[in-house]
Amino acid sequence: MYKYLLWDIDGTVLNFLASEAYAIRTLFKKYNLGTCTDDMIKLYSDINVKYWKMLERGELTKPQILVERFKEFFGIIGVEDVGIAENFNSEYQLTLGDHIEFVDKAEQILYSLKGKYTLVAVTNGTKTAQEKKLRLSGLYKVFDAIFISENIGWEKPSKEFFDHVFKTLGITDKNKVLIIGDSLTSDIKGGYMAGIDTCWFNPTKQENTLGIDITYEVDDLGEIEDIIF
Repeated sequence: MYKYLLWDIDGTVLNFLASEAYAIRTLFKKYNLGTCTDDMIKLYSDINVKYWKMLERGELTKPQILVERFKEFFGIIGVEDVGIAENFNSEYQLTLGDHIEFVDKAEQILYSLKGKYTLVAVTNGTKTAQEKKLRLSGLYKVFDAIFISENIGWEKPSKEFFDHVFKTLGITDKNKVLIIGDSLTSDIKGGYMAGIDTCWFNPTKQENTLGIDITYEVDDLGEIEDIIF
């Protein structure tokens, strides 16, 4: 049924939260910011999600969210010099790629699908972070095409992002395309608006607050094989 499988990276293929925690803790030590507690990691993660949703809604640009999220975080936890946010963010992008951890079953599934489908990476992550992750994880060898929003100039869920993917790959039959991702507001909404089938990877069983039609919903990536075979 499907020929093209569009895969989100962070939270779907790679464990972004693990990389996020590693990068924050590593840079806390480098910048002598003291102990980074689990509560601080959770606080930053929540702030980060908030800012990325602002990007998806077109309220801020990517350069703005990348720095402003750290300014807000540092302000809340009491870091005196929030001016370090810009440099901290630059190093954070590189450090994210130093910790590679696959989501359960993701690596095995992708390798099993290689050669049977056109595997496509579609990600909103920054070019610096994503290129390093894809290289060190070996995913560059797995995906037939990789689309990073920073290179395209458009973010998921915008129609322009998906139109660029379709045009580049020569896709004319959208019935042959399935997007797989963990973000309801980015991957699934984007796929829905682009007119392709969607598979929401929802391991924490979140509610569909957008009220959009979702073709498939799974809480285990192993279930995807039952959908596409």
